Amino acid sequence: MEQGQGWTSSARYVAIASDLAARIARGEYKEGEKVLGRSSLAGRYSVSPETIRRAVSLLEEMGVVQVIAGVGVVVKSREAAKAYLARVGEHHALQEIQERLSVLLREKSKLETEINRLLEELLDYTFRASMRLQKIHEISIPSTSPLVGKTLASSEFRARTGATVVGIQRDNRIIFSPGAETPICAGDLLIIVAPDEVKERVSSYVAGTLVEDKGFGSFFDPGGTDTCVN
Repeated sequence: MEQGQGWTSSARYVAIASDLAARIARGEYKEGEKVLGRSSLAGRYSVSPETIRRAVSLLEEMGVVQVIAGVGVVVKSREAAKAYLARVGEHHALQEIQERLSVLLREKSKLETEINRLLEELLDYTFRASMRLQKIHEISIPSTSPLVGKTLASSEFRARTGATVVGIQRDNRIIFSPGAETPICAGDLLIIVAPDEVKERVSSYVAGTLVEDKGFGSFFDPGGTDTCVN
């Protein structure tokens, strides 16, 4: 590794230490032999003397070299150099795993965002498609209807007909989005949303002729109190 090519400023001293350790491990520098001076090393790797100092300090901490006053940097242990390289290799492997994991997590986040977007589009499309099949109908409630006096909840209107009451015209006003406890009164005009094929079922239900429902007769037995105020 010459001239420090490809190194980032923060990792140069580590890379230089690894290069020196590799040279020692290969036997280019023998134990007890003096390594080039710091100025010469700085020139070889095209870095500052401070960067060389940090690299040498790192190797000294690992027992690879020894700095002797008046002598310079001396090789201390070839085996320590090999151990240092093994440690650095494990660190690099761990670093690569962490970097790869970070990349995968970012990709996972992008995929989840895309999946959520597509799900929203699908739900929106499904809703719009279902609404195209729905139509608005108006059903009058005669005074003879067994629904008179019942609430939307107690009449189980939606469950028994498949239609949704979105409004009730009563006298000269319209009740928008009526609640479950809204009563059904004689003369009401129910505004419902339902497919065309449900309209006939709703008419039969309002008239009390939807006999195919089990328990239909008992459902319309009198006993409730008319909650409508005319």
